Parts: sequence; C-alpha cells; structure tokens
Amino acid sequence: MEAKGVEDSLEGRRVVIVGGTSGMGLGAASASARAGAEVIVAGRRPREERAAGAPGDARVAHETVDVTDEGSVRAMFERIGALDHLLISAAPEPGSWGAFLEQDVAGAQRYMNAKFFGSWACARYAAPRMRAGGSITFLTGGAAVRPRAGASMVSATFAALETLARGLAIELGPLRVNVIRPGYTDSEMWSFLDDAAREQLRERVRAAMPVRRMGTVEDIGHAAVFLMTNPQVTGSVLDITGGETLVDGL
Repeated sequence: MEAKGVEDSLEGRRVVIVGGTSGMGLGAASASARAGAEVIVAGRRPREERAAGAPGDARVAHETVDVTDEGSVRAMFERIGALDHLLISAAPEPGSWGAFLEQDVAGAQRYMNAKFFGSWACARYAAPRMRAGGSITFLTGGAAVRPRAGASMVSATFAALETLARGLAIELGPLRVNVIRPGYTDSEMWSFLDDAAREQLRERVRAAMPVRRMGTVEDIGHAAVFLMTNPQVTGSVLDITGGETLVDGL
C-alpha cells in the first residue's frame, strides 16, 4: 500500500491561537499564516491596544477573550465556529514566582486558574467544533521536568498540563493533543529587563546551552506548524529547549 505523505501546508485550515498577539504565541500565529492558514489570534487586550507586531495579514482575524472567564471562552468559540487547530499560549502574570513560604493559596490558585484551567477551558469549548484532522497544542516550559526553587507552583502547573494533554489525546482521538515545551526563548517575556541585562541573559544562555544559542519565537512557530500538520503525533511533548533540561540551571 502506498504511504501517504505528511502535508506541511495549512492551506484551507482555520487556526486559532489564544495568546497569539505577542511572544511565542505571535511566533505560532505568524508561522501558521505563512503556511497558508486562516488565523484567528485571541488575547485579553482589545485589538487597538495590542503590539504593533501582531499579524496584519488579511487572513488574520482578531478576538478578545479572558481565559479565566469560562463564559468569555465559551462565547468566543461560539463566534468562531468550526476550526481545525488550536494552540493556547496565553500566560498569566508571573505572580507564582517566589519562595513557597511567602505565597498564599489565593496567589497559587490565580496562577493555576489562568494557566491550567484557562487552557482546559479553551480545549473544552474548541474540541466539539474541530473538523477531522484537528489538533490542540498546549505550551508549558522546562520547569515541568526541572523544578527550581521559587517556581514550585509553575512546575506543578506545567506538569499538570502535560498530563492533561496525554489524557485528552486518548479521550478526544482522533483529534490530536500535544504540548510544546519551550526553554529560554528571546521574547517579550524578558521585556522587564533593560537592554544590558537582556544581553547578559542571552550570553549566559548561549554559554550554557548545548546548542550555543537562545531560542526564538520562530523556533516555537516552526514547532507549532509541525504539530498541526503531522497526523501521527499525539500525546507528545515536543521539547524546544536547546538542551536546557540536560544542563545545570542558569
């Protein structure tokens, strides 16, 4: 029997990127648009307040959503209707970083509600509207497998999301569910650093990583399109860390 080749084009596909207006989500949105998809990017801020770098292609539409509000998520997917692929990159404010004994339950719950249950809600209301060959992709991070002091809640949330993906891959099949696990990525998440501090970070990462480079949002975009287009990948965590999980912490 003749083998069926993997299709790397997204022509005719409808892709929704939640958190697609900046950073790694923007990288995924841009890569999807270049692959020919009709892209819908969704974020908390109204379109006019978003980064100038948000995709401006005629095939890119914009939605406003609050992933911590189930009603907002449900309403957005009702408006969108049928879709082929979903990637959830939305990230909460980094309020769960810090010493465990200095945190409270409310802060930990806010992080879990935004990152884990926000992703859960997006998958829940997108899945019934997905066409054959569809996929869901979550984003986590290296902390899922390399916990660090001061980031226990982040690690727990990422690990929970990766386990959820494996369970959903079984339950929602033949829809495919996967995870991208980024490492240090040169994106807007480091915008709180001044130029000198950011360059120092890049140098430290380049020196420590086996690949001798810091990741880019384009790396994440390439991974996202791969997971959308390869029909044999499900229940997988795609490690895009440059070997971060193999070396001592920075």
